[in-house]
Amino acid sequence: MLNKIKNKIDNQLPKFIDQIEKSYSLSKLSPLLVTSIRDFLLRSGKRIRPILFVIGYLGFVKKPAPGLYRSAIAIELLHDFMLVHDDIIDKSDTRRGKPSMHKLLEKHTKRYKNIKFDGQDLAIVVGDVMYAMAIDAFLSIQEEPKRKEKALKNFLKAAMYTGSGEFIELLGGLKSLKRTTKDDIYKVYDYKTAHYTFACPLSTGAILAGADNIQIKKLFDYGIYLGRAFQIRDDILGIFGDERKIGKSILSDIQEAKRTLLIWYTYRNSGKNTKCLVERTFAKKRVTDKDLLRIQKAMASSGALKYAKNEISNFIKKAGHLIATSSIKAKFKNILCTYAKKSLKNQIL
Repeated sequence: MLNKIKNKIDNQLPKFIDQIEKSYSLSKLSPLLVTSIRDFLLRSGKRIRPILFVIGYLGFVKKPAPGLYRSAIAIELLHDFMLVHDDIIDKSDTRRGKPSMHKLLEKHTKRYKNIKFDGQDLAIVVGDVMYAMAIDAFLSIQEEPKRKEKALKNFLKAAMYTGSGEFIELLGGLKSLKRTTKDDIYKVYDYKTAHYTFACPLSTGAILAGADNIQIKKLFDYGIYLGRAFQIRDDILGIFGDERKIGKSILSDIQEAKRTLLIWYTYRNSGKNTKCLVERTFAKKRVTDKDLLRIQKAMASSGALKYAKNEISNFIKKAGHLIATSSIKAKFKNILCTYAKKSLKNQIL
Protein backbone atom coordinates (compact mmCIF):
# COMPACT_ATOMS: atom_id res chain seq x y z
CA MET A 1 0.00 0.00 0.00
CA LEU A 2 2.79 2.42 0.93
CA ASN A 3 4.68 1.66 -2.28
CA LYS A 4 1.49 2.20 -4.25
CA ILE A 5 0.95 5.62 -2.66
CA LYS A 6 4.59 6.60 -3.19
CA ASN A 7 4.54 5.50 -6.84
CA LYS A 8 1.45 7.60 -7.51
CA ILE A 9 3.12 10.61 -5.93
CA ASP A 10 6.33 10.06 -7.90
CA ASN A 11 4.31 9.76 -11.12
CA GLN A 12 2.52 13.03 -10.42
CA LEU A 13 5.66 15.13 -10.01
CA PRO A 14 6.89 15.17 -13.66
CA LYS A 15 3.32 15.53 -14.92
CA PHE A 16 2.75 18.51 -12.66
CA ILE A 17 6.00 20.17 -13.73
CA ASP A 18 4.93 19.74 -17.36
CA GLN A 19 1.54 21.28 -16.60
CA ILE A 20 3.07 24.26 -14.80
CA GLU A 21 5.54 24.78 -17.62
CA LYS A 22 2.71 24.93 -20.16
CA SER A 23 0.28 26.94 -18.03
CA TYR A 24 2.80 29.67 -17.24
CA SER A 25 5.05 29.38 -20.32
CA LEU A 26 8.07 29.06 -18.05
CA SER A 27 10.32 27.69 -20.80
CA LYS A 28 9.75 30.85 -22.81
CA LEU A 29 10.55 32.94 -19.76
CA SER A 30 13.68 30.98 -18.85
CA PRO A 31 14.73 27.44 -19.88
CA LEU A 32 17.28 27.52 -17.03
CA LEU A 33 14.50 28.07 -14.47
CA VAL A 34 12.53 25.05 -15.70
CA THR A 35 15.50 22.69 -16.02
CA SER A 36 16.78 23.64 -12.55
CA ILE A 37 13.39 23.04 -10.94
CA ARG A 38 12.91 19.77 -12.80
CA ASP A 39 16.37 18.53 -11.83
CA PHE A 40 15.81 19.33 -8.15
CA LEU A 41 12.23 18.10 -7.77
CA LEU A 42 12.71 14.78 -9.54
CA ARG A 43 15.64 13.64 -7.42
CA SER A 44 15.04 10.46 -5.46
CA GLY A 45 13.36 11.00 -2.09
CA LYS A 46 11.29 9.19 0.53
CA ARG A 47 8.24 11.47 -0.06
CA ILE A 48 7.23 11.00 3.58
CA ARG A 49 5.23 14.23 3.77
CA PRO A 50 2.89 13.65 0.80
CA ILE A 51 2.52 10.00 1.85
CA LEU A 52 1.34 11.09 5.31
CA PHE A 53 -1.01 13.60 3.68
CA VAL A 54 -2.62 10.79 1.64
CA ILE A 55 -2.84 8.49 4.68
CA GLY A 56 -4.47 11.24 6.76
CA TYR A 57 -7.01 11.74 3.98
CA LEU A 58 -7.78 8.12 3.08
CA GLY A 59 -8.05 7.25 6.77
CA PHE A 60 -11.28 9.25 7.10
CA VAL A 61 -12.83 9.73 3.67
CA LYS A 62 -15.45 7.38 2.22
CA LYS A 63 -14.41 7.87 -1.38
CA PRO A 64 -11.26 9.76 -2.49
CA ALA A 65 -11.83 12.85 -4.60
CA PRO A 66 -10.12 13.42 -7.96
CA GLY A 67 -6.85 15.33 -7.73
CA LEU A 68 -5.79 13.81 -4.39
CA TYR A 69 -2.27 12.88 -5.48
CA ARG A 70 -1.73 16.14 -7.33
CA SER A 71 -2.63 17.99 -4.11
CA ALA A 72 -0.38 15.69 -2.10
CA ILE A 73 2.74 16.79 -3.96
CA ALA A 74 2.13 20.31 -2.63
CA ILE A 75 3.65 19.11 0.67
CA GLU A 76 6.69 17.82 -1.20
CA LEU A 77 7.04 21.10 -3.09
CA LEU A 78 6.86 23.01 0.20
CA HIS A 79 9.60 20.77 1.54
CA ASP A 80 11.80 21.27 -1.52
CA PHE A 81 11.31 25.03 -1.49
CA MET A 82 12.52 25.08 2.11
CA LEU A 83 15.48 22.85 1.29
CA VAL A 84 16.64 25.28 -1.37
CA HIS A 85 16.69 28.12 1.14
CA ASP A 86 18.09 25.95 3.97
CA ASP A 87 21.04 24.90 1.83
CA ILE A 88 21.91 28.55 1.28
CA ILE A 89 21.68 29.30 5.01
CA ASP A 90 23.62 26.16 5.97
CA LYS A 91 26.10 26.66 3.11
CA SER A 92 25.50 23.07 1.97
CA ASP A 93 26.98 22.10 -1.37
CA THR A 94 24.95 18.93 -1.89
CA ARG A 95 21.36 17.77 -1.61
CA ARG A 96 20.20 14.18 -2.20
CA GLY A 97 23.55 13.22 -3.64
CA LYS A 98 23.67 16.05 -6.18
CA PRO A 99 24.61 19.74 -6.13
CA SER A 100 22.31 21.93 -4.03
CA MET A 101 20.23 24.41 -6.02
CA HIS A 102 22.59 27.35 -5.51
CA LYS A 103 25.57 25.21 -6.50
CA LEU A 104 23.69 23.99 -9.55
CA LEU A 105 23.03 27.57 -10.63
CA GLU A 106 26.59 28.65 -9.87
CA LYS A 107 27.68 26.52 -12.81
CA HIS A 108 25.74 28.94 -14.99
CA THR A 109 26.76 32.21 -13.31
CA LYS A 110 30.48 31.30 -13.33
CA ARG A 111 30.50 31.64 -17.11
CA TYR A 112 30.11 35.38 -16.74
CA LYS A 113 32.55 37.94 -15.39
CA ASN A 114 31.76 40.96 -13.25
CA ILE A 115 28.10 40.06 -12.68
CA LYS A 116 26.40 41.43 -9.58
CA PHE A 117 24.55 38.26 -8.56
CA ASP A 118 25.42 34.63 -8.03
CA GLY A 119 23.90 31.16 -7.71
CA GLN A 120 22.55 31.89 -4.25
CA ASP A 121 20.58 34.89 -5.49
CA LEU A 122 19.06 32.84 -8.29
CA ALA A 123 18.30 29.93 -5.95
CA ILE A 124 16.33 32.20 -3.59
CA VAL A 125 14.11 33.18 -6.52
CA VAL A 126 13.76 29.55 -7.67
CA GLY A 127 12.63 28.64 -4.15
CA ASP A 128 9.98 31.36 -4.31
CA VAL A 129 8.69 29.95 -7.61
CA MET A 130 8.54 26.46 -6.09
CA TYR A 131 6.45 27.79 -3.21
CA ALA A 132 3.96 29.25 -5.71
CA MET A 133 3.91 25.87 -7.43
CA ALA A 134 3.05 24.24 -4.11
CA ILE A 135 -0.06 26.42 -3.69
CA ASP A 136 -1.09 25.67 -7.27
CA ALA A 137 -0.74 21.92 -6.66
CA PHE A 138 -2.67 22.04 -3.40
CA LEU A 139 -5.74 23.49 -5.13
CA SER A 140 -5.96 20.48 -7.49
CA ILE A 141 -8.16 18.26 -5.31
CA GLN A 142 -11.86 18.42 -6.09
CA GLU A 143 -13.16 18.47 -2.54
CA GLU A 144 -15.85 20.50 -0.77
CA PRO A 145 -14.86 24.21 -0.83
CA LYS A 146 -15.13 24.68 2.96
CA ARG A 147 -12.90 21.68 3.66
CA LYS A 148 -10.48 22.84 1.01
CA GLU A 149 -10.26 26.33 2.45
CA LYS A 150 -9.73 25.03 5.99
CA ALA A 151 -7.08 22.58 4.78
CA LEU A 152 -5.28 25.28 2.79
CA LYS A 153 -5.11 27.47 5.89
CA ASN A 154 -3.59 24.54 7.77
CA PHE A 155 -1.06 24.06 4.97
CA LEU A 156 -0.14 27.77 5.03
CA LYS A 157 0.17 27.61 8.82
CA ALA A 158 2.84 24.94 8.38
CA ALA A 159 4.75 27.17 5.97
CA MET A 160 4.45 30.09 8.39
CA TYR A 161 5.60 28.09 11.41
CA THR A 162 8.45 26.36 9.59
CA GLY A 163 9.84 29.67 8.41
CA SER A 164 9.45 31.02 11.93
CA GLY A 165 11.24 27.95 13.30
CA GLU A 166 14.17 28.60 10.99
CA PHE A 167 14.20 32.25 12.05
CA ILE A 168 14.24 31.56 15.79
CA GLU A 169 16.86 28.84 15.36
CA LEU A 170 19.20 31.30 13.67
CA LEU A 171 18.57 33.91 16.36
CA GLY A 172 19.00 31.23 19.01
CA GLY A 173 22.57 30.87 17.84
CA LEU A 174 23.21 34.36 19.19
CA LYS A 175 22.19 33.25 22.67
CA SER A 176 24.92 31.80 24.87
CA LEU A 177 24.83 28.09 25.62
CA LYS A 178 24.45 28.96 29.28
CA ARG A 179 21.18 30.79 28.57
CA THR A 180 19.79 28.20 26.12
CA THR A 181 16.89 26.24 27.64
CA LYS A 182 15.23 22.94 26.90
CA ASP A 183 12.10 24.86 25.87
CA ASP A 184 14.20 26.77 23.32
CA ILE A 185 15.31 23.47 21.81
CA TYR A 186 11.83 21.97 21.58
CA LYS A 187 10.33 25.16 20.20
CA VAL A 188 12.67 24.89 17.21
CA TYR A 189 12.01 21.15 16.89
CA ASP A 190 8.25 21.70 16.86
CA TYR A 191 8.13 24.63 14.48
CA LYS A 192 10.97 23.74 12.13
CA THR A 193 10.48 19.97 11.87
CA ALA A 194 7.43 18.46 13.53
CA HIS A 195 4.77 20.79 12.07
CA TYR A 196 5.45 20.38 8.39
CA THR A 197 6.99 16.91 8.38
CA PHE A 198 4.36 15.04 10.40
CA ALA A 199 1.64 17.13 12.05
CA CYS A 200 0.68 19.26 9.05
CA PRO A 201 0.51 16.52 6.38
CA LEU A 202 -1.58 14.22 8.58
CA SER A 203 -3.95 16.87 9.92
CA THR A 204 -4.35 18.57 6.52
CA GLY A 205 -5.32 15.28 4.91
CA ALA A 206 -7.82 14.62 7.71
CA ILE A 207 -9.32 18.11 7.33
CA LEU A 208 -9.86 17.56 3.60
CA ALA A 209 -11.55 14.25 4.37
CA GLY A 210 -14.02 15.89 6.77
CA ALA A 211 -12.69 14.47 10.06
CA ASP A 212 -13.95 16.20 13.21
CA ASN A 213 -11.77 18.56 15.23
CA ILE A 214 -11.03 16.01 17.94
CA GLN A 215 -9.61 13.55 15.44
CA ILE A 216 -7.70 16.28 13.61
CA LYS A 217 -6.15 17.38 16.92
CA LYS A 218 -5.15 13.81 17.76
CA LEU A 219 -3.37 13.40 14.44
CA PHE A 220 -1.72 16.79 14.82
CA ASP A 221 -0.43 16.01 18.33
CA TYR A 222 0.64 12.56 17.17
CA GLY A 223 2.68 14.29 14.47
CA ILE A 224 4.28 16.66 16.97
CA TYR A 225 5.42 13.82 19.23
CA LEU A 226 6.65 11.82 16.27
CA GLY A 227 8.43 14.90 14.91
CA ARG A 228 10.23 15.45 18.19
CA ALA A 229 11.36 11.83 18.26
CA PHE A 230 12.48 12.09 14.66
CA GLN A 231 14.48 15.29 15.22
CA ILE A 232 16.26 13.93 18.29
CA ARG A 233 17.13 10.80 16.35
CA ASP A 234 18.34 12.99 13.49
CA ASP A 235 20.54 14.93 15.91
CA ILE A 236 22.08 11.68 17.16
CA LEU A 237 22.80 10.54 13.61
CA GLY A 238 24.17 13.99 12.82
CA ILE A 239 26.91 13.42 15.42
CA PHE A 240 27.33 9.64 15.63
CA GLY A 241 26.01 8.46 12.25
CA ASP A 242 27.60 7.06 9.10
CA GLU A 243 28.12 9.85 6.57
CA ARG A 244 27.55 7.46 3.66
CA LYS A 245 24.09 6.59 4.98
CA ILE A 246 22.88 9.96 6.20
CA GLY A 247 24.14 11.83 3.14
CA LYS A 248 25.85 14.69 4.98
CA SER A 249 28.99 15.39 6.98
CA ILE A 250 28.80 14.48 10.67
CA LEU A 251 30.78 17.66 11.28
CA SER A 252 28.01 19.90 9.95
CA ASP A 253 25.86 20.21 13.10
CA ILE A 254 28.88 21.15 15.20
CA GLN A 255 30.25 23.41 12.47
CA GLU A 256 26.93 25.25 12.40
CA ALA A 257 26.90 25.41 16.24
CA LYS A 258 23.39 23.96 16.35
CA ARG A 259 21.63 24.02 19.69
CA THR A 260 20.38 20.44 19.98
CA LEU A 261 19.06 18.43 22.89
CA LEU A 262 22.38 16.56 22.97
CA ILE A 263 24.39 19.76 23.23
CA TRP A 264 22.00 21.29 25.78
CA TYR A 265 22.19 18.24 28.08
CA THR A 266 25.96 17.85 27.68
CA TYR A 267 26.59 21.49 28.57
CA ARG A 268 24.12 21.50 31.44
CA ASN A 269 25.43 18.29 33.02
CA SER A 270 29.19 18.67 32.62
CA GLY A 271 32.02 20.32 34.49
CA LYS A 272 33.86 23.52 33.65
CA ASN A 273 36.38 21.85 31.30
CA THR A 274 33.68 20.28 29.14
CA LYS A 275 31.68 23.49 29.09
CA CYS A 276 34.77 25.33 27.84
CA LEU A 277 35.36 22.59 25.25
CA VAL A 278 31.86 23.00 23.82
CA GLU A 279 32.12 26.79 23.79
CA ARG A 280 35.53 26.74 22.06
CA THR A 281 34.35 24.23 19.47
CA PHE A 282 31.22 26.24 18.68
CA ALA A 283 33.32 29.39 18.26
CA LYS A 284 35.66 27.76 15.72
CA LYS A 285 35.41 28.72 12.06
CA ARG A 286 36.49 25.25 11.00
CA VAL A 287 35.69 22.15 13.06
CA THR A 288 37.96 19.09 12.72
CA ASP A 289 37.46 15.36 13.24
CA LYS A 290 39.38 15.66 16.52
CA ASP A 291 36.91 18.29 17.73
CA LEU A 292 34.02 16.00 16.86
CA LEU A 293 35.60 13.08 18.70
CA ARG A 294 35.96 15.21 21.84
CA ILE A 295 32.32 16.31 21.62
CA GLN A 296 31.19 12.69 21.09
CA LYS A 297 33.06 11.59 24.21
CA ALA A 298 31.62 14.49 26.22
CA MET A 299 28.08 13.59 25.13
CA ALA A 300 28.55 9.97 26.09
CA SER A 301 30.17 10.67 29.47
CA SER A 302 27.61 13.32 30.46
CA GLY A 303 24.74 10.91 29.82
CA ALA A 304 23.38 13.07 26.99
CA LEU A 305 23.19 10.21 24.51
CA LYS A 306 21.25 8.03 26.94
CA TYR A 307 18.98 10.93 27.87
CA ALA A 308 18.23 11.68 24.20
CA LYS A 309 17.35 8.05 23.51
CA ASN A 310 15.00 8.01 26.51
CA GLU A 311 13.30 11.15 25.19
CA ILE A 312 12.77 9.40 21.85
CA SER A 313 11.16 6.42 23.61
CA ASN A 314 8.89 8.69 25.65
CA PHE A 315 7.65 10.60 22.61
CA ILE A 316 7.06 7.40 20.65
CA LYS A 317 4.95 6.08 23.54
CA LYS A 318 2.91 9.29 23.67
CA ALA A 319 2.42 9.19 19.91
CA GLY A 320 1.42 5.53 20.10
CA HIS A 321 -1.24 6.27 22.72
CA LEU A 322 -2.76 9.03 20.58
CA ILE A 323 -2.94 6.96 17.42
CA ALA A 324 -4.39 4.01 19.36
CA THR A 325 -7.33 6.19 20.46
CA SER A 326 -7.81 7.75 17.02
CA SER A 327 -10.83 6.79 14.91
CA ILE A 328 -8.77 6.69 11.71
CA LYS A 329 -9.56 3.51 9.78
CA ALA A 330 -7.75 0.47 11.23
CA LYS A 331 -6.06 -0.24 7.91
CA PHE A 332 -4.45 3.18 7.80
CA LYS A 333 -3.75 3.21 11.52
CA ASN A 334 -1.62 0.11 11.05
CA ILE A 335 0.04 1.55 7.95
CA LEU A 336 0.80 4.75 9.83
CA CYS A 337 2.33 2.97 12.81
CA THR A 338 4.46 0.76 10.57
CA TYR A 339 5.57 3.67 8.41
CA ALA A 340 6.45 5.82 11.42
CA LYS A 341 8.66 3.08 12.87
CA LYS A 342 10.31 2.54 9.51
CA SER A 343 10.96 6.26 9.05
CA LEU A 344 12.53 6.59 12.48
CA LYS A 345 14.68 3.56 11.82
CA ASN A 346 15.92 4.64 8.38
CA GLN A 347 16.00 8.37 9.21
CA ILE A 348 16.87 9.43 5.65
CA LEU A 349 14.21 11.73 4.19
